[in-house]
Amino acid sequence: MLFRSVEAGAAIRGIARTDEFAYSLAGTNAHTGTPPNPKAPHRISGGSSSGSASAVSLGQATIGLGTDTGGSIRVPAAYQGLYGIRTTHDVVDRHGLLALAPTFDTVGWFTRDADLLALVGEVLLPEQDAPDGGLDLVVVPELLRLAENDVAAACDRWIADRGLVVRETWPLAELDAWVRAFSTWQAWEAWQVRAPYLQGRLDVLGPDVRARFENASRVTNAEAHAAYDVVVSARARIRELLGDRVLVLPSAPTTAPELGPGLADRLQATREATLRLTCLAGLGGLPAVSVPVSTTAGLPAGVCLVG
Repeated sequence: MLFRSVEAGAAIRGIARTDEFAYSLAGTNAHTGTPPNPKAPHRISGGSSSGSASAVSLGQATIGLGTDTGGSIRVPAAYQGLYGIRTTHDVVDRHGLLALAPTFDTVGWFTRDADLLALVGEVLLPEQDAPDGGLDLVVVPELLRLAENDVAAACDRWIADRGLVVRETWPLAELDAWVRAFSTWQAWEAWQVRAPYLQGRLDVLGPDVRARFENASRVTNAEAHAAYDVVVSARARIRELLGDRVLVLPSAPTTAPELGPGLADRLQATREATLRLTCLAGLGGLPAVSVPVSTTAGLPAGVCLVG
């Protein structure tokens, strides 16, 4: 991915920080701190591709490369008012990627405008004919209501400007089971990939990431394979419900949480709420684009297009 970008004329400005092993959605690296969020000062940057997002948002780079397993492109894009894309699983070569959970790991990028986002795609994505007559957009109100009111309202305003959008109810009784399966299989894979390095040295990690790897180390093979069965069935169901259309939902359920006292506890609750939305693209192996919108208070948020 990097070499193809350079061959097409990109110039490398630097390497940006990330959450440890990309196992977070916050960007609050315990060792190197939280990259700035210029669009929402005194709030977190979002992660795990936090540094890339901040570099683009600050104007230090025009393109920021990153990865997205559970939302690590979409969340910082939403928090920082950027365009961001998580590509279709396996459509972009992951050679050289520091893996976390290979079933869900994808690569992606950030930009400040849609045209450049698309231009990078012309370099990195395989050629494909545009569908005749455009794409149908579908909104599931139950998913929209998973976001806080200000974010949901910002998404609704974006949807209203699009004209004809289909609103329909999806059978989401299994969503909680899907989120648990996503998290369990992600954790099991992360431990299989990273245990050779981390066994006996978990204490070098920050508290949040360490807790995730400790939990991952306790996932049994039976629990993991039961979760994987749910992942497979969820993938088929999500693709069946969506068909050839594009699902519109919030990129993240909240604006960027404020820095300050109690952040660790607040971030855990935010992470759980976020995964209820972001896991759908991961489970489906589907591409997702985050489009910037603003709340009535002027804070960045994101509309996510999954298709």
